Amino acid sequence: MKNIDLRGKKALVTGGSQGIGAEICMQLAHCGADVFINYNRNREKAEALTKEIKEKHGVNVTCGRANVSNTKEVETMFIQMDNEIGNIDILVNNAGCETVVHVLDMEEKDWDRVVDVNLKGPFLCSQQAGRRMENKGGGVIINISSIHDVVPRKGLIHYCSAKAGLKMFSKCLSLELADKNIRVISIAPGAVETNMNREEIAKFGKDKFENWIPQGRIGEVSDVANTVVFMASDLADYINGADIYVDGAYMNHTIQYDPRPKRKNK
Repeated sequence: MKNIDLRGKKALVTGGSQGIGAEICMQLAHCGADVFINYNRNREKAEALTKEIKEKHGVNVTCGRANVSNTKEVETMFIQMDNEIGNIDILVNNAGCETVVHVLDMEEKDWDRVVDVNLKGPFLCSQQAGRRMENKGGGVIINISSIHDVVPRKGLIHYCSAKAGLKMFSKCLSLELADKNIRVISIAPGAVETNMNREEIAKFGKDKFENWIPQGRIGEVSDVANTVVFMASDLADYINGADIYVDGAYMNHTIQYDPRPKRKNK
């Protein structure tokens, strides 16, 4: 098995300043890629991560602000990347947001914000990246979805709908761009513990997740980042239009009880 080598590749990670996005940036850099870290609100975290990656891995890395659901800001971000990092080879559409609201109480602005960031954002960024990748001779677009692209959840009808749309967006995009040598992958995490949600998970009960997830543990940001790095590499060159679920079989365990008889001598 060859080692993953992304030296010379130019990557952009949206929502890359914290959580899963930050680990994706770190692992891409670890494999040699130059990285552009997109953020919207967390400038200090983005700048701190930029410095850390530079010190650890010595790659060309910078950060820039853009609301991924705003056309002009996305265009400006890609121009900044062109100038500071170079034309893109790898796009990771990671930026996302969610709010928990009963559907009967949900305001239009709640729906619009969640759908815009989670679905419109990947469209705008993929279009900018795809044009550049076409001129460059190819590339990889990775959309970070969720098991909720197929698993419904109360209070998240806008989020689940957006992720379901992102799943089909990825499939359609893979068909449209395959002849441009551009691969498109959807990576859908399950329950993943981050610095942002660790306290919430502990309050809810981490043991509950560990009992629900067949593999017996909650996901880590590295589980997702390692998958992204592999899918971005030449080792995954024939994987296109696929949905990769990184969840420890969580989404397959909707039936919680176990009716099997006890095994003899076990």
